[in-house]
This record gives sequence, structure tokens and C-alpha cells, in this order.
Amino acid sequence: MGQEIDGSRFNKQDFQRFLIRLKQETELLGQWFAEQRFDNDRTVAGYELEAWLVDKNWLPAPINTQFLRLMANPTLSPELASFNVEFNYTPRELRGKLLSLTEQEMADQWQKGGQAANQLESHLVMIGILPTVDESHLTMQHMSAMNRYRALNEQVLRLREGRPLKLNIYGADHLQASHSHVMFESATTSFQIHLQVPAQLAVRAYNASIIVSAATVAAAANSPFLCGKDLWAETRVPLFEQAVEVGGYDPAAHGPMRRVTFGSGYLHESVFECFTENLEHYPVLLPEHIEDPLDRFSHVRLHNGTLWRWNRPLIGFAGNKGHIRIEHRVIPAGPSVIDAVANAAFYFGLVSHLMRREIPPEMQLPFNQARDNFYNAAKFAYDGHMVWLDGSKSSIRTLILKELLPSAAHGLETAGIDAKDISTYLGIIEQRTNSARNGAAWQRAFTARFGRNMQTLTKAYIERQNSGLPVHEWSL
Repeated sequence: MGQEIDGSRFNKQDFQRFLIRLKQETELLGQWFAEQRFDNDRTVAGYELEAWLVDKNWLPAPINTQFLRLMANPTLSPELASFNVEFNYTPRELRGKLLSLTEQEMADQWQKGGQAANQLESHLVMIGILPTVDESHLTMQHMSAMNRYRALNEQVLRLREGRPLKLNIYGADHLQASHSHVMFESATTSFQIHLQVPAQLAVRAYNASIIVSAATVAAAANSPFLCGKDLWAETRVPLFEQAVEVGGYDPAAHGPMRRVTFGSGYLHESVFECFTENLEHYPVLLPEHIEDPLDRFSHVRLHNGTLWRWNRPLIGFAGNKGHIRIEHRVIPAGPSVIDAVANAAFYFGLVSHLMRREIPPEMQLPFNQARDNFYNAAKFAYDGHMVWLDGSKSSIRTLILKELLPSAAHGLETAGIDAKDISTYLGIIEQRTNSARNGAAWQRAFTARFGRNMQTLTKAYIERQNSGLPVHEWSL
């Protein structure tokens, strides 16, 4: 959930001061977009991987403070819960051997992380939702010791006027639960992919990311179980949306605007449209005053960080040069390092292809259909159906194999990605899709054979994850 802040309690004046600064920065940001002052030269890939710490009984281990101290790596950070951590990897230009270099870095960091966890008599695991997590773990006692998280919890409940947060998720089973805090959200861990694009392509990249979300979430699904219930293939989606369910300004506080959202529509002229929407429709959650110049957009960026679009536009800086990037948030963590890189390759290739099509795909696929595709794919993964650009409806598996994989390969070739990397990582997506064996399918197949013992499942999952094999090669 981002950067740390100085305090967790705010008064009316804090909100007023923050809003004044937010309006000033948003106005200046509009000028930057109008004057085309953002980087227009490079395409850069980056990643964040959220992971779990589990104890010798395969249950969540609330030891991220000890783990981070042992790792002594400034690129790692705590997540909302004390049993979660986040790895950040080196941004690299989208060309050449980017994918294999990313795999090498991720594998090295993962090995070091596993060794540190073992020293603490625990294990490190990347998975969308840990099968053994239940309501007894999702408590304020297990919130990481950061002001940001306590402030977010207080402000979400303030905007909800004290109403509890409720889960109501239907899948093969039905889960209902109620909490008086945001800790449900900590049960979701993601592999967040960042794509910095030339400013002139940002609108196309954002819209393309929305369109491909159904395919990427279906191929990557890895979160079928929550609190012992079999729900969606990617249960992270309804869980995150319901875990911090907060709306916009009154009287729309309980209306369609949500802070965790697929979005309100495609962009038309500029990414600035999202930041205008942020200002006009969403109350400030964290009114932290930051002593930075206006043109660092610190308040704009902090406010944007409390809105969790499944595809989120970001403003960043390399030195004094500002850039635009898209954060693709739909993909869960895991099942293995090589699977994660394959998921990134599939996303990069599809977006690179679609954003350069002569006819913009957003003119062919209505936004409402892209949204319906996404939720159908999150629920059913390879068993789902989706409508594509020509208006035809087909199974997700068929569409990926016949059309989307060739499109992704073309997009990676256009970006200048090494041919062997393209073959390796898209080959994994192809084999995974042919076998219909993503992480969610493997977990369900394992429990179908051995019963729904979540500790046994977690143990078997970690053993196979540590083999380094892609999930379609995992045995039962």
C-alpha cells in the first residue's frame, strides 16, 4: 500500500490543507500533460512481488519485522499484515533479454529470502491467497507496525461511518464474514507489473491493459481457497474489492464509485483524466503534508496510492524527468518464479501489440464488455468465456491459444525482446493453457485427490514451488 507517513491521526485542518495542495498539484499536473513534459522515449518494465511467511505448521507467521531485519535489503518492505512482505525488482528497458534477466534476479532474491525464512524456522511462499489463512489470523494484532496502515484502517472506517466491512462471495462454496477493520485485505498477495511507456502511448497502453486483464487473470489465477472455502479461481478480486469497500463523496458514498475498482471507463485524450477523477470523486484518506516542491506531485501521488484500480496509472520520476507508467494489478503472486515471469511476458506482449494496432481496440470492445470479461475470467479462469474485438464469444482457453499468444509474440518481437526469451516464457503460457493447469487448477486438483486439508495443500504447494518448475509440470 505504499510509502510510510509520519502519523496516523489527523484533524480537520490536515484534510483542508492537503486538499488545497492536492488541487494545486492536480492543476499543475494538467499543465504538464498539456505541454507534453513527460518522458516520451523509453519503455521500461518493473515488478513488485508480495509474499507470505508461514511457520512450521504451514500457518501464517507474523514475523516480517525479524525477516526484513535479517534480509537487510532496502528493496524489501512490510505489507499490511505482519506475515506478508514485498520484493521490488530492478526496472529494465523492455528489450533484449529483459525477461531472462528478471528471472535470474527474482530467483536469486527468492533463494535468499527462503534461506532467511528458514533461519527463522519458517518458509517463504508466493501464492494469491494462502490456503491456511482464516479469520483468526486477519486481526489488528497482525497489522504491520506502520502508521500508514493504521491510518488507512481508521479512515476507511470513518468514511463507512463505523459500518463493518462484510464479505459475501459466491463460488463453489459461499463465504460470509464481517470485520470491523481492513485486515481482510491482507489475505490478498499480488505480482504487480509496472509498464512505463512513452507519454504519447500512455492512453493506448492504459486502455489495452484494461482489455487484456481478462486473459491475464485467467491464465495466472492462483487463489481458489479462502477460509477453507472454494470460491473463485482468483478470489483475490472479490476479496480485495469487499475488504476496503469505500465509495466516493456524499451523496455517492454508497454508489458505484469504489476505491478498489475495474475503473469507470476507458481514457479518451489523456491519463490526466484519471487524476481529475481522483480529485473530483474520491475523498482524501491520508492527509499527510509533504514538504516537496509542487512539481514532484507528492500529494497527487499519495492520494492516487489510496485508489486501487486493477490497472492504475502512476506518475514517477527518474531524477528530474517525470514519466507515466501503468501498474497491472490483476495477477496473483506465484506459483513459481518462472511462472511469474511468463505472466509478465504475456502481459507485456499483449499490451505492446494492442496499443500499436491501427484501429484502437477500445473502439472495438465496449468498456462494459471488457469489465464483464474480467470478472468472468476471475471467477472461472480457463473454464470461462469472453467476447473479443470482433464481437465473437469463445472459451478463454481457445482465445488464448489461437489469437492472444500469437498477438503477444508479435508484441514482444516489436518491442525487441530476445527471440529465445519469447519462446521460453510464452511457451510456458501455451503449455499451461493447453493443460488448463494454472495455480488455481492445481490446488483444486490436489484437494480433489487428497481432501481439503489446507495444511497438507500448503506444504505440497511450497515443496513444488521450491522445485522451480512451472505449475503445469507440478505433480499431484
